[in-house]
Amino acid sequence: MDEDTSPPADDLDALVARVDPDRWLSSRLIAEPQARADVITLYAYDHELARAPKVASNALLGEIRLAWWREVLDEAYGTGPVRRHPTAVALADVIARRELPRAPLETMIDARYRQLDPEPLDDAEAVLLAQETAGVAARLAALILAGAGEGDRAEAAGALWALGRRRLAGEPPLPDAMTAPLRTKAKGLGVAAFPAGAHGTLARAYDRGREPSPVGKRWRITLAALMGRI
Repeated sequence: MDEDTSPPADDLDALVARVDPDRWLSSRLIAEPQARADVITLYAYDHELARAPKVASNALLGEIRLAWWREVLDEAYGTGPVRRHPTAVALADVIARRELPRAPLETMIDARYRQLDPEPLDDAEAVLLAQETAGVAARLAALILAGAGEGDRAEAAGALWALGRRRLAGEPPLPDAMTAPLRTKAKGLGVAAFPAGAHGTLARAYDRGREPSPVGKRWRITLAALMGRI
């Protein structure tokens, strides 16, 4: 896997601000610098996994990229030195500092294999993909910020955001019956964990097929935090 195009290790925040401005804005709600940096690392990891199906010219190359990140987890969880990739190094540090479980990080890798199939996802697969990528990232962010008790609610908020981004990309809307449970669950997200899923509030606009301006996004996320409701 090519490593020379990656940003410096201290520039992950700038990377996420550029490629993932929604979740970057949510992370601005985290007051403690180390916690904010750790959450940003999760989003950088999710970004790297999401790139695999997009930049690979065929499914085999995509699988190789995803296998590369599975090897990163092998290294981070103790079988060898972590390769010198900025996101990999930062992720290993977060894993050690926060004692993150490996299974959710593996789930995020496994989920991306579905996107290597040229066949479009059906509605149920789309929801599962959202839950196992952005949803799991939100779950881990909530674990860092507030412990395990907020995981399900944070995952629902993260999945709503991912499904909204899918709608914004031109995919057909999902039946309300498939998204209503996520909306209900996300409403209960607590104060401490709220930054882990605050970007879920943008799904309302995305579901209508429009993207707010950067100022509009900041306003919506800030208002959601003040009201305590996704």
